[in-house]
Amino acid sequence: MSRALVLVSLLLTVAILSDAFSTENPTDRRVLVLLDDFAIKSSHSLYFNSLQSRGFDLDFKLADDPKIALQRYGQYLYDALILFSPSTDRFGGSVDAADILDFVDSGHDLIIAADASVSDLIREIAIDCGVDFDEAPVLSKGIGHSVNPANSLVLKVLSASPSAYSANPKSKLSTPPMLTGSAIGLVSVVQARNNARIMISGSLSMFSNRFFSSGVQKAGGSNNYEKSGNEQFLTQISTWVFHERGHLKAVNVRHHRVEETDEPSIYRINDELEYSVEIYEWSGKSWEPYVADDVQVQFYMMSPYILKTMSTDKKGVYYTTFKVPDVYGVFQFKVEYNRLGYTSLSLSKQIPVRPFRHNEYERFITAAFPYYGASFSMMAGFFIFSLVYLYHK
Repeated sequence: MSRALVLVSLLLTVAILSDAFSTENPTDRRVLVLLDDFAIKSSHSLYFNSLQSRGFDLDFKLADDPKIALQRYGQYLYDALILFSPSTDRFGGSVDAADILDFVDSGHDLIIAADASVSDLIREIAIDCGVDFDEAPVLSKGIGHSVNPANSLVLKVLSASPSAYSANPKSKLSTPPMLTGSAIGLVSVVQARNNARIMISGSLSMFSNRFFSSGVQKAGGSNNYEKSGNEQFLTQISTWVFHERGHLKAVNVRHHRVEETDEPSIYRINDELEYSVEIYEWSGKSWEPYVADDVQVQFYMMSPYILKTMSTDKKGVYYTTFKVPDVYGVFQFKVEYNRLGYTSLSLSKQIPVRPFRHNEYERFITAAFPYYGASFSMMAGFFIFSLVYLYHK
């Protein structure tokens, strides 16, 4: 019975408490790896080497090392944590489940490895991430998991075949299995609302050197493959999990009146204004212009008064123009961008809007001409009535 893996990777766009994290280079981070046995370091060396080659600094320690610490003097020592210690019931040093969850809540990465006899500690952390492990291995020699249907943020990347089922192969089935077919999740991903990313896999062997280099014979067919697709699949999905793909940032948020360049401290109703923002995507090595046609800006006060899709010059700059509504108060420029596979952007900038001053209105308002006519006709009629009344005999 092979062991199984839970890969949970959480990354915020900005890690507040970590000195090692750089918003300009999200992949240059220090990672603590806790192992049950140092033999895992060599048996899974291809996977670890792929991380190191992409800029991750891995620090390997035993899970029961009494000197383990995640933070010192209120500052986190690592930006990510990898737990390849599936059978551990407690960690060394002062680290416990609460410390690990606080580590994740602070916007850091977490990788957890479990096997078929997954400990209660590992199950507890996995359940907090929205995944509940099955009690027995599936026929694919891994642990299946079910996805919480109420969690709209979970997406299955790899599921079992339609004929698969989850059960203990060493015992006779007395009742129908709870998980069958494509309902069995083998690899799932989550992107949380705070841009944290989670990957959950049902097989630790999937990451091993043997599975990276072994050949594959397709069941029920004659197609043979000299090498499995594990390395390519896990490399591609790990680049997404560790924010080497789909990681967006917004800079240079600007707004001003049309034909002006300076940003005002207040707008007047019916002003024509221009709003712009630059959006870039991290390619793993540098920031590249992000090109899309669905980035929108709201001019918001209690509810959006204006919602416009911005144009782009395909060099990262998004812009639009609109007229300030005829309503005064405190407004916000808001950009709420959520797209599958990309980190979300949430931008807001507050600006007050004032009405016209008494000397800013038009001297004669065209719409008021009937009222002007009524006033002057009333005065003329009163004058004529006075003459008639005083001098008519």
